[in-house]
Amino acid sequence: MSDADRASASGPGPYTPELVAAIVDSAMDAIITVDSEQRIVLFNRAAEAMFRCARGVALGDRLDRFIPHRFRDAHRSHIGQFGKTGETRRRMGENMVLWALRADGTEFPIEASISHTGEPEKRLFTVILRDITQRKASEDALRQQQQELRELSARVLEAREEEKTIIARELHDELGQLLTALKMDLDWLRERTPAGETADKVGQMNTVLDRTVGSVRRIAADLRPLMLDDLGLADAAAWLVEDFMQRSGIRCTLDKSDGEALDGIERGVATTVYRALQESLTNVARHSGAANTWVLLTCEEGALRLEVEDDGRGMPPAAQASSRSLGLKGMRERVQYHGGMLEVGPAPRGGTRVKLRVPLQPAPGGGA
Repeated sequence: MSDADRASASGPGPYTPELVAAIVDSAMDAIITVDSEQRIVLFNRAAEAMFRCARGVALGDRLDRFIPHRFRDAHRSHIGQFGKTGETRRRMGENMVLWALRADGTEFPIEASISHTGEPEKRLFTVILRDITQRKASEDALRQQQQELRELSARVLEAREEEKTIIARELHDELGQLLTALKMDLDWLRERTPAGETADKVGQMNTVLDRTVGSVRRIAADLRPLMLDDLGLADAAAWLVEDFMQRSGIRCTLDKSDGEALDGIERGVATTVYRALQESLTNVARHSGAANTWVLLTCEEGALRLEVEDDGRGMPPAAQASSRSLGLKGMRERVQYHGGMLEVGPAPRGGTRVKLRVPLQPAPGGGA
């Protein structure tokens, strides 16, 4: 077999430096290689286009020229630490945006990965970069839209709370006074009506009137418990728990901070926590099949903490993600708007536990 036949049988020959350079030069991502002193030894065509710098100008210069001044010290430290680890490649800037500097002085966002090869004294570091200006602009625009929608949602909820407060007070004051006056007149009539069919009818009317007064009070309290504004969150939460037990027959234990600790809470924060407690207890009554419920309401480390736990059948993850679980989504929106966090998961006793934490001081951009 001739030498040519042997070469053909053994496959293609070794890659030449020129072929490797051509492959690197054809890559769509920018590729830069630096030596141990961080001087550029490789600068492909995509890097030329990205940094708007000719290869002849970049080669031999320090990588610092393409890094904004405020990041240069951190970058040198990162490269040094990376060279000492056992890793040979990694993504740079996990969970953060990296910034690069074009030759004309403009900054732009990038994502990058780094690798190294060679002995410590002759180590080469290669960075592969991608310009993410358009992606970051889209992400920023989306984030801004989400913030605007969250603020709009909060304003809508605030307007609803104001409307509920007005209606609740009108029911309590106006309609309540009229029903009280009617009750007094009916009592006067009953005292002066002799026993018989008419007296029985007056008694029936009195029973219906008592039920009407109770319904008006319940509807007003559901719309907006006036004690939340007049007496504070602690008393409103205690009333809500007591009302929940009477309506559902489910035992509920309330563990809360003393009234003074819960006094003076910003109105929007108090409303958010109260509505979360109301929605959580409603879900327990409707869906859990629980026999017991535990509520914790306390102030700690500059935040208001609420936990509602039951021993029912639990909430499947699919139910939490369902598009119909508007109550849970509304609760989460309220909490996030005030800079808080909400978690829904399995409880130690087998049911569901709702945990939320809301800062006592309103978050920037937050409101009632």
